[in-house]
Amino acid sequence: MDFGQLISIMWDGILETLYMTVASTLFAYLFGIPLGVVLYVTDKNGIAENRPINSVLGVIVNLLRSVPFLILLVAIMPFTRFVVGTTLGATATIVPLVVAATPFVARMVESSLKEVDGGVIEAALSMGSNNWQIITKVLLPEAKPSLIVGSTIAITTILGYSAMAGFVGGGGLGTIAINYGYYRYQEDIMFITVILLVIIVQIFQETGMKIASGTDKRKR
Repeated sequence: MDFGQLISIMWDGILETLYMTVASTLFAYLFGIPLGVVLYVTDKNGIAENRPINSVLGVIVNLLRSVPFLILLVAIMPFTRFVVGTTLGATATIVPLVVAATPFVARMVESSLKEVDGGVIEAALSMGSNNWQIITKVLLPEAKPSLIVGSTIAITTILGYSAMAGFVGGGGLGTIAINYGYYRYQEDIMFITVILLVIIVQIFQETGMKIASGTDKRKR
């Protein structure tokens, strides 16, 4: 493989990895934020306490989180094929990534909401705010810095999952590492993909922490 081919392969791998990671994170938060909010508000002493709902959702979330990603990826292949028509490639990998990441995000959101000062919620209740207003105008805005930090952790975790998907033709840098570095014993390519993944993780991490710091009112 000449240098030009290597650059082309790595560039395509980076784009596929970013596509899988960013798209999966967006969908995971689309489903995970409402789920995390419901887990929080229906918990004991929540603004809409409902133990049966909380218990059922908690069990589902914990079950999905306890399944290793590679096993989950293989187990839901029929569902993946139903949704996108194939089980190979970057787009197909997004489906199991979202399924795996949504419960993780939900717990992150729930944890962030629990950090909100209870006095702020009580003040909103005393002013006649309803549950929807408390969620949208108090809980989520107050928890924004923590939510952003959580999203940084989530996106780096999803990036790691996307690399694991390379074992089953998931696309991206993970597939390059497996096909060239593992099966063809080209250790230099394996090393390069690892370095690229580390760099991408650091970029996500530093960007997320800077944004979180900028939105934290306590540091102004």
